[in-house]
Amino acid sequence: MNEIFDRFSLSNKVAVITGAGRGVGEGTARDFAGAGAKVVLAARRTHEIEAVAAEICSAGGEAIAVTTDVTDPEALEALALAAKNTFGGLQVWVNNAGGSTLRQPMTTLPRDEWHRTIALNLTAVFDGCMSAAKHMTQGSIINISSGAGTGPVPGSGHYGAAKAGVNSLTWTLSAELAPNIRVNGVMPGAIPTEGMLTALKKTDDQLDELLEEWNIPLGRLGTPEDIGSACVYLASDAASWISGEILRVGGGAKPR
Repeated sequence: MNEIFDRFSLSNKVAVITGAGRGVGEGTARDFAGAGAKVVLAARRTHEIEAVAAEICSAGGEAIAVTTDVTDPEALEALALAAKNTFGGLQVWVNNAGGSTLRQPMTTLPRDEWHRTIALNLTAVFDGCMSAAKHMTQGSIINISSGAGTGPVPGSGHYGAAKAGVNSLTWTLSAELAPNIRVNGVMPGAIPTEGMLTALKKTDDQLDELLEEWNIPLGRLGTPEDIGSACVYLASDAASWISGEILRVGGGAKPR
Protein backbone atom coordinates (compact mmCIF):
# COMPACT_ATOMS: atom_id res chain seq x y z
CA MET A 1 0.00 0.00 0.00
CA ASN A 2 2.82 2.42 0.85
CA GLU A 3 4.24 1.91 -2.62
CA ILE A 4 1.02 3.25 -4.13
CA PHE A 5 1.00 6.28 -1.84
CA ASP A 6 4.64 6.93 -2.69
CA ARG A 7 3.75 7.32 -6.36
CA PHE A 8 1.58 10.32 -5.50
CA SER A 9 4.14 11.93 -3.21
CA LEU A 10 6.08 15.00 -4.32
CA SER A 11 8.61 14.75 -1.50
CA ASN A 12 11.54 14.44 -3.90
CA LYS A 13 10.49 17.33 -6.15
CA VAL A 14 11.09 21.07 -6.43
CA ALA A 15 8.16 22.90 -8.00
CA VAL A 16 7.86 26.39 -9.45
CA ILE A 17 4.32 27.80 -9.54
CA THR A 18 3.59 31.13 -11.21
CA GLY A 19 0.71 33.34 -10.16
CA ALA A 20 0.97 31.70 -6.74
CA GLY A 21 -0.16 34.59 -4.56
CA ARG A 22 -3.89 34.04 -4.86
CA GLY A 23 -6.62 31.93 -6.44
CA VAL A 24 -5.71 28.77 -8.34
CA GLY A 25 -1.98 29.41 -7.99
CA GLU A 26 -2.18 29.74 -4.23
CA GLY A 27 -4.33 26.63 -3.92
CA THR A 28 -1.91 24.69 -6.11
CA ALA A 29 1.08 25.85 -4.06
CA ARG A 30 -0.57 24.73 -0.84
CA ASP A 31 -1.48 21.34 -2.33
CA PHE A 32 2.07 20.83 -3.62
CA ALA A 33 3.51 21.65 -0.21
CA GLY A 34 1.04 19.28 1.40
CA ALA A 35 2.24 16.55 -0.95
CA GLY A 36 5.81 17.17 0.16
CA ALA A 37 7.22 19.34 -2.61
CA LYS A 38 9.64 22.18 -2.05
CA VAL A 39 7.68 25.08 -3.52
CA VAL A 40 8.89 28.21 -5.30
CA LEU A 41 6.08 30.76 -5.42
CA ALA A 42 6.22 33.40 -8.16
CA ALA A 43 4.08 36.47 -8.77
CA ARG A 44 4.38 40.23 -9.15
CA ARG A 45 2.78 41.01 -5.78
CA THR A 46 5.60 40.27 -3.37
CA HIS A 47 3.54 40.58 -0.19
CA GLU A 48 1.05 37.95 -1.37
CA ILE A 49 3.55 35.22 -2.21
CA GLU A 50 5.60 35.99 0.89
CA ALA A 51 2.49 35.52 3.02
CA VAL A 52 1.65 32.18 1.38
CA ALA A 53 5.26 30.99 1.64
CA ALA A 54 5.35 31.93 5.33
CA GLU A 55 2.17 29.95 6.03
CA ILE A 56 3.55 26.92 4.20
CA CYS A 57 6.77 27.07 6.22
CA SER A 58 4.86 27.55 9.48
CA ALA A 59 2.97 24.35 8.69
CA GLY A 60 6.23 22.46 8.30
CA GLY A 61 6.73 22.78 4.55
CA GLU A 62 9.50 24.36 2.52
CA ALA A 63 8.79 27.37 0.31
CA ILE A 64 10.33 30.56 -0.97
CA ALA A 65 8.81 33.60 -2.68
CA VAL A 66 10.38 35.05 -5.81
CA THR A 67 8.93 38.29 -7.19
CA THR A 68 8.45 37.63 -10.90
CA ASP A 69 6.90 39.33 -13.91
CA VAL A 70 6.16 36.37 -16.17
CA THR A 71 6.10 38.61 -19.25
CA ASP A 72 9.84 39.18 -18.75
CA PRO A 73 11.91 36.20 -20.02
CA GLU A 74 14.90 37.26 -17.93
CA ALA A 75 12.74 37.19 -14.80
CA LEU A 76 11.66 33.64 -15.62
CA GLU A 77 15.27 32.61 -16.09
CA ALA A 78 16.07 34.12 -12.69
CA LEU A 79 13.12 32.23 -11.22
CA ALA A 80 14.45 28.89 -12.47
CA LEU A 81 17.90 29.68 -11.08
CA ALA A 82 16.40 30.66 -7.71
CA ALA A 83 14.72 27.25 -7.51
CA LYS A 84 17.95 25.41 -8.32
CA ASN A 85 20.17 27.55 -6.11
CA THR A 86 17.83 27.28 -3.11
CA PHE A 87 16.66 23.69 -3.33
CA GLY A 88 19.24 22.04 -5.57
CA GLY A 89 17.09 21.17 -8.56
CA LEU A 90 13.92 21.68 -10.57
CA GLN A 91 11.43 18.93 -11.38
CA VAL A 92 8.05 20.65 -11.82
CA TRP A 93 6.96 23.92 -13.42
CA VAL A 94 3.34 25.10 -13.32
CA ASN A 95 2.47 27.95 -15.71
CA ASN A 96 -0.55 29.34 -13.91
CA ALA A 97 -0.18 33.13 -14.13
CA GLY A 98 -2.61 34.69 -16.58
CA GLY A 99 -6.15 35.88 -17.04
CA SER A 100 -8.18 38.68 -18.57
CA THR A 101 -10.86 40.72 -16.87
CA LEU A 102 -11.99 42.53 -20.03
CA ARG A 103 -14.92 41.09 -21.96
CA GLN A 104 -15.43 42.86 -25.27
CA PRO A 105 -16.33 41.89 -28.85
CA MET A 106 -13.34 41.38 -31.12
CA THR A 107 -14.47 44.12 -33.49
CA THR A 108 -14.11 46.75 -30.75
CA LEU A 109 -11.26 45.21 -28.75
CA PRO A 110 -8.32 47.65 -28.46
CA ARG A 111 -5.24 46.31 -30.22
CA ASP A 112 -3.15 46.97 -27.12
CA GLU A 113 -5.44 44.68 -25.11
CA TRP A 114 -5.01 41.92 -27.69
CA HIS A 115 -1.22 42.14 -27.41
CA ARG A 116 -1.31 42.35 -23.60
CA THR A 117 -3.53 39.28 -23.34
CA ILE A 118 -1.40 37.22 -25.73
CA ALA A 119 1.79 38.30 -23.92
CA LEU A 120 0.48 37.27 -20.50
CA ASN A 121 -1.48 34.15 -21.39
CA LEU A 122 0.52 32.62 -24.25
CA THR A 123 3.97 34.14 -24.73
CA ALA A 124 4.68 33.99 -20.99
CA VAL A 125 3.69 30.31 -20.99
CA PHE A 126 6.07 29.67 -23.88
CA ASP A 127 8.87 31.47 -22.06
CA GLY A 128 8.12 29.58 -18.86
CA CYS A 129 8.27 26.28 -20.71
CA MET A 130 11.60 27.26 -22.25
CA SER A 131 13.10 28.15 -18.87
CA ALA A 132 11.79 24.94 -17.36
CA ALA A 133 13.11 22.80 -20.21
CA LYS A 134 16.51 24.45 -19.99
CA HIS A 135 16.94 23.69 -16.30
CA MET A 136 15.20 20.30 -16.00
CA THR A 137 16.91 17.03 -16.70
CA GLN A 138 13.70 15.13 -16.00
CA GLY A 139 10.35 16.43 -14.85
CA SER A 140 6.87 17.73 -15.55
CA ILE A 141 5.52 20.97 -17.01
CA ILE A 142 1.86 21.80 -16.36
CA ASN A 143 0.10 24.59 -18.25
CA ILE A 144 -3.17 26.00 -16.92
CA SER A 145 -5.56 26.31 -19.85
CA SER A 146 -9.23 27.33 -20.12
CA GLY A 147 -12.45 26.18 -21.72
CA ALA A 148 -12.35 29.50 -23.59
CA GLY A 149 -9.69 27.91 -25.78
CA THR A 150 -11.97 25.13 -27.00
CA GLY A 151 -14.90 27.01 -28.53
CA PRO A 152 -16.60 30.36 -29.01
CA VAL A 153 -16.97 32.56 -25.93
CA PRO A 154 -18.34 35.92 -27.09
CA GLY A 155 -16.48 38.75 -25.44
CA SER A 156 -13.44 36.61 -24.65
CA GLY A 157 -12.01 35.94 -28.09
CA HIS A 158 -8.62 37.40 -27.18
CA TYR A 159 -8.33 35.23 -24.07
CA GLY A 160 -9.69 32.17 -25.87
CA ALA A 161 -7.17 32.58 -28.70
CA ALA A 162 -4.33 32.68 -26.16
CA LYS A 163 -5.56 29.59 -24.36
CA ALA A 164 -6.07 27.69 -27.63
CA GLY A 165 -2.43 28.51 -28.30
CA VAL A 166 -1.51 27.13 -24.86
CA ASN A 167 -3.23 23.86 -25.74
CA SER A 168 -1.34 23.58 -29.02
CA LEU A 169 1.93 24.47 -27.29
CA THR A 170 1.28 21.79 -24.69
CA TRP A 171 0.68 19.10 -27.30
CA THR A 172 3.72 20.04 -29.36
CA LEU A 173 6.12 20.31 -26.44
CA SER A 174 4.93 16.98 -25.07
CA ALA A 175 6.36 15.42 -28.22
CA GLU A 176 9.45 17.58 -28.51
CA LEU A 177 10.56 17.31 -24.87
CA ALA A 178 9.85 13.59 -24.51
CA PRO A 179 10.97 11.27 -23.05
CA ASN A 180 12.56 13.19 -20.19
CA ILE A 181 9.99 15.95 -19.65
CA ARG A 182 6.25 15.40 -19.61
CA VAL A 183 3.99 18.31 -20.63
CA ASN A 184 0.30 18.43 -19.77
CA GLY A 185 -2.45 20.98 -19.29
CA VAL A 186 -5.24 21.48 -16.78
CA MET A 187 -8.47 23.15 -17.87
CA PRO A 188 -10.36 24.56 -14.86
CA GLY A 189 -14.11 24.93 -14.80
CA ALA A 190 -15.99 27.46 -12.70
CA ILE A 191 -13.63 28.47 -9.89
CA PRO A 192 -15.00 31.66 -8.27
CA THR A 193 -11.67 33.42 -7.89
CA GLU A 194 -11.46 37.19 -7.75
CA GLY A 195 -10.33 37.31 -11.38
CA MET A 196 -13.16 35.13 -12.67
CA LEU A 197 -15.82 37.01 -10.72
CA THR A 198 -14.50 40.33 -12.05
CA ALA A 199 -14.52 39.08 -15.64
CA LEU A 200 -18.08 37.78 -15.29
CA LYS A 201 -19.20 40.87 -13.35
CA LYS A 202 -20.35 38.73 -10.45
CA THR A 203 -20.01 39.16 -6.70
CA ASP A 204 -19.69 36.68 -3.85
CA ASP A 205 -23.43 37.10 -3.32
CA GLN A 206 -24.14 35.67 -6.78
CA LEU A 207 -22.42 32.29 -6.49
CA ASP A 208 -25.71 30.36 -6.59
CA GLU A 209 -26.54 32.19 -9.81
CA LEU A 210 -23.13 31.29 -11.22
CA LEU A 211 -23.62 27.64 -10.32
CA GLU A 212 -26.96 27.58 -12.13
CA GLU A 213 -25.54 29.28 -15.23
CA TRP A 214 -22.71 26.75 -15.55
CA ASN A 215 -25.07 23.77 -15.07
CA ILE A 216 -22.51 21.71 -13.15
CA PRO A 217 -23.59 18.06 -12.75
CA LEU A 218 -21.63 17.59 -9.50
CA GLY A 219 -23.64 20.39 -7.96
CA ARG A 220 -20.99 22.78 -6.70
CA LEU A 221 -18.48 25.35 -7.85
CA GLY A 222 -14.83 24.39 -7.87
CA THR A 223 -12.08 25.45 -5.50
CA PRO A 224 -8.44 26.33 -6.17
CA GLU A 225 -7.52 23.12 -4.35
CA ASP A 226 -9.52 21.09 -6.89
CA ILE A 227 -7.13 22.34 -9.55
CA GLY A 228 -4.16 21.94 -7.24
CA SER A 229 -5.01 18.27 -6.67
CA ALA A 230 -5.10 17.63 -10.41
CA CYS A 231 -1.71 19.32 -10.78
CA VAL A 232 -0.27 17.25 -7.93
CA TYR A 233 -1.33 14.11 -9.76
CA LEU A 234 0.16 15.22 -13.07
CA ALA A 235 3.41 16.20 -11.34
CA SER A 236 3.70 12.92 -9.47
CA ASP A 237 5.21 9.61 -10.51
CA ALA A 238 1.67 8.23 -10.59
CA ALA A 239 1.28 10.12 -13.90
CA SER A 240 4.62 8.99 -15.33
CA TRP A 241 2.97 7.65 -18.50
CA ILE A 242 0.77 10.71 -19.08
CA SER A 243 1.90 13.48 -21.41
CA GLY A 244 0.26 15.63 -24.05
CA GLU A 245 -3.10 15.64 -22.26
CA ILE A 246 -5.40 18.52 -21.31
CA LEU A 247 -7.21 17.45 -18.15
CA ARG A 248 -10.63 19.00 -17.71
CA VAL A 249 -11.47 19.71 -14.06
CA GLY A 250 -14.94 21.19 -14.05
CA GLY A 251 -17.41 19.10 -12.09
CA GLY A 252 -18.71 17.48 -15.26
CA ALA A 253 -19.80 20.75 -16.90
CA LYS A 254 -19.12 21.43 -20.55
CA PRO A 255 -16.18 23.78 -21.27
CA ARG A 256 -17.14 27.42 -21.69
